[in-house]
Amino acid sequence: MPPAVCAVDVGTGSARAAVFASGGDLLGYAETPVAMHQPAPGWAEHDSEQIWRAVVSSVRAATTASAVPAEEIAAIAFDATCSLVVRGAAGARLPMAEDASASWDTIAWLDHRALEEADEITATRHPALEQVGGTMSPEMQLPKLLWLKRRRPDIWSRAGYIGDLADFLAFRACGSATRSLSTLTTKWGYAPDRDSAWPDDLLAALGLSDLLERAGIASPPAAVATALGTLGMEAAGAMGLAAACKVGAGLVDAYAGALGVLGGLPASELDRSAALIAGTSSCVMHAAAVPRPRRAVWGPYRDAALQGLWMSEAGQSASGALLDHVVRLHGLGPSAATHARIAERVRALRAAEGDDFASRLHVLPDFHGNRAPFGDPHALGVVHGLPLDSSFDALCRLYWRACGGVALGIRQIVDALRADGCALDALHIAGGHQKNPLLMELYADALDCRIVEPRAREPVLLGTAMVAAVAGGIHPDLPAAARAMTRPGRTRTPDRAAKAAYDRDYAVFLELHRQRAAIDALIRRG
Repeated sequence: MPPAVCAVDVGTGSARAAVFASGGDLLGYAETPVAMHQPAPGWAEHDSEQIWRAVVSSVRAATTASAVPAEEIAAIAFDATCSLVVRGAAGARLPMAEDASASWDTIAWLDHRALEEADEITATRHPALEQVGGTMSPEMQLPKLLWLKRRRPDIWSRAGYIGDLADFLAFRACGSATRSLSTLTTKWGYAPDRDSAWPDDLLAALGLSDLLERAGIASPPAAVATALGTLGMEAAGAMGLAAACKVGAGLVDAYAGALGVLGGLPASELDRSAALIAGTSSCVMHAAAVPRPRRAVWGPYRDAALQGLWMSEAGQSASGALLDHVVRLHGLGPSAATHARIAERVRALRAAEGDDFASRLHVLPDFHGNRAPFGDPHALGVVHGLPLDSSFDALCRLYWRACGGVALGIRQIVDALRADGCALDALHIAGGHQKNPLLMELYADALDCRIVEPRAREPVLLGTAMVAAVAGGIHPDLPAAARAMTRPGRTRTPDRAAKAAYDRDYAVFLELHRQRAAIDALIRRG
C-alpha cells in the first residue's frame, strides 16, 4: 500500500484530523470539540493542553477509521487558527487568569483585548504596517504580545515559549521549536524580504526588544512543509502513530484552505481566482506572482502557502460567529441541528412569501470589527428594520438577512479588490459555510463571480495533507503535491432572476455603511 499522511486542523471550536492517500483521497476522519472561555466581552481563551488532547483523540480515531497501518503514515502536519499559546521556560502553562487553578493559557485568534495596543501600533505609521494593509488588527500577535508584557508582566517575565497554535502543535509533536514561515510572516510582522526580517526599531519603540527571547524564537523560520523532525515517543504513543512519522512545518488555517483549493490550479486560472475560506470568520485569499500591498488587506506574504507566490488575505472577523450570535440572541443554542432547523424554515417562508420575505430587514455584519475593505477594528454591526416580534419566524428572518449581510460583505471585498486591479472572476469556497445551504445559495446569487465548490470533502485538511506529503517525501514540493492531490471543483450557477433583488440589497448595504460612518462622525464631534 502506498504511504499515507495525516492532517490536523484546529479551528475555533474543534480539532479535526484526517488520513489521506498520496493521491488526495480521504481515508479516515474524526473531530473532537475544543473549549473556549470568554471571561469578558471581547476576550476569548483556550487551554492548550485540552487542545492537544483533542488533537490526539482525533488523530487516533481518524487513523482507526482509515484502517491504514501506523507504519504506513509517513508524515503529519498541523494547521490552526492564529491563537497565541503562552508557556513557561520549562514548558509549564501560564494561564491568563490570576486564579491559580485556571488553565486558559492561550489567547484565541478572535480575542480583541489588545484593541488599545493595536491602535497604538497603527499610530506609529511604521513601514511594517504595509504588511497588514496599514492598520494593525487586535487579531494579530504583536498587539497581544504588547498587551501581555504591559498588563501581565508576571506572565511575561516567566515566559519561555510563546507561539502560534500551529507551531505549538508541531513543537508538542516532535520537540522542534522552529517556527513556520507561514505563521511568523502572516501574524508576527516577520518579513524575510526586508533588510531586517524583524522590525527591530518598531519592537524597540514598543518595549518589545526582548520578544524573541521570551517567545523562545532562536532560529529563522522553516519553509512550509519542511520536515521538522519525527514524532517524539510520547506523541507517537498517544496518537497511535509510528515514531518514524515525520512532522511538517504547518501553517495558519486559512492558508491551508487556500492551498487546498487553489494549489492545483494552472497559472492561467490562478490570477483570476481567489479562495473564500469561510467558517467562524471569512477570508478571501488571493495569490499573485508579484507583491501588491493594498489598503485593509493583510499581506502580501511570499511563500505563506503557495511556493513562489505572494498571498493576500482580506476578511470578515465574524461570519459564522455572527450567525451563532443571532441564534443566541433568541435564546437558542447554536448547534448544527438549530442551524439546519432555521434553514428549513427559511426555505418554507421564502416559498410562501417570495421576494417580500424580510425585504425591509438589512444587516451590516461588522459585529466584531471590519477587516476589509475598511480595516476598522472598532466598527460595529447594524440591524435595520426590526419589528416587535420575538417568534421563531422572526429569528429566521433575521438569520436569513444576516446571511445576506455576510454574502454582501464578501461582494464588497471582491469589488474593492477588482477596483485595485485584481481581475477576479472565481471564488473557490472551503470551510464550514459549505454546509450551510443558505450561505451557499447567497454566494452563488449575490456575488458577481463564479462560485466553485471543491470536490474534496475537507479542503482545509487537504491543504495540510499536501504539507505532510511533502514533509514525508511522498511529493517533491507543494506544487507537485497540489497537482497530484486535487480534483477540479464544481461550479455553482447563479439564479439570474434574483440579480435585481440582490443588486438592490447591495445598494442598501452600501448606504448603511455611509450612514454608519456619518453617525460615527457625529458622535466623535459630540
